[in-house]
Amino acid sequence: MLLPSFSNNYYFTMPDILDVFTDEEDLLAEDDPEQDDDEKQYEHFTLTIDRGQAPLRIDKFLSLRIEKASRSRLQNAARAGAIRVNGNPVKPNYKVKPMDKIAIVLPKPVQRYMLKAEPIGLNIVFEDDTVLVINKPAGLVVHPGCGNYSGTLVHGLLYHFEQLPVNNYPSSGINTDENELRPGLVHRIDKNTSGLMVIAKTDYALTHLAKQFFDHTVIRRYIALVWGDLPNETGTITGNIGRDRRYRQIMSVYPDGEAGKHAVTHYRVLERFGYVTLVECVLETGRTHQIRVHFSHLGHPLFNDPEYGGNRIVKGTVYTKYRQFVENCFSLLNRQALHAQVLGFLHPETGKNLYFEAELPADMQQVLEKWRRYMGSQTGVNLPLPDEEDGATDYSEEG
Repeated sequence: MLLPSFSNNYYFTMPDILDVFTDEEDLLAEDDPEQDDDEKQYEHFTLTIDRGQAPLRIDKFLSLRIEKASRSRLQNAARAGAIRVNGNPVKPNYKVKPMDKIAIVLPKPVQRYMLKAEPIGLNIVFEDDTVLVINKPAGLVVHPGCGNYSGTLVHGLLYHFEQLPVNNYPSSGINTDENELRPGLVHRIDKNTSGLMVIAKTDYALTHLAKQFFDHTVIRRYIALVWGDLPNETGTITGNIGRDRRYRQIMSVYPDGEAGKHAVTHYRVLERFGYVTLVECVLETGRTHQIRVHFSHLGHPLFNDPEYGGNRIVKGTVYTKYRQFVENCFSLLNRQALHAQVLGFLHPETGKNLYFEAELPADMQQVLEKWRRYMGSQTGVNLPLPDEEDGATDYSEEG
């Protein structure tokens, strides 16, 4: 979408831009504390220069027209390749010309005035002056909102940053001023999903990582336990994802593309248990609840996923022994069976490929071991499937 051409003295504020470029779906997503849609983490603007514009450095031109976008922030964005003119990345000293079309990707600043640092333990996998990689536990909300106004990852990041020596921060990075400090979120994962996240510690890193997520060059692999026996060893799920029209707190797949945003999930089978399947998922896009809603759409919701129908017996019978076994598994894994196991990206400063892997958390490991024992895989004895019993019912087509 293009903004109307504007004159040299036209001035617009950040809210004005959000009014133009934010649709109903995006506004609703802002109220969802569990959403992980990468494109909600930064503004993506497109501007068209009017015919009477005199040559002017692009960083100065944009700083005069976008409130709270300083020249240093815009320069960092340009150096990271996040400012493009007529489809090509430009340097901060590029001089705008009449009818230039400018596309901008900027990190969205956190609403710092709502936040207070809290001593929340962080499982730090890697940290230097530029980035922080953590292994988020299940149950931890990433950022405040919708009833979660304390105890979030953001509160813990603020505490962690404030405890670091001030001279550890580059002049262009995080500072400790009350109005400027912000933890550098560039992506999110659901509250009840565990796994790896990267946090930027400088403005430049924030912009550079946001651009990598926008270009879908970040490596993200998830491990999921889904209901049912998938027919193929590998597969790709493609289908637009958008807010469900009836239940706005969950997402739906719109395969005809009439709503939502393009989403692609690749998967391969790691282990089969007859009634459930362990899969590795690779995200090509990063939509809200993407893996969860895609597999639910296939009729294979994630094990114990309450929002998408995985917290009941989807495959198998309801006879007493099997039902008790599944309920015991639900008790051990009191969340959807999803873990962000692999994260890979280019270091914003050094350009080196960074690759991290986090082992499955204890709750998922325990449930997998229970399924292995139940199916006799450790002894090589194949137990009869529950739906081979008399009076068995297959519930895989319900709902």
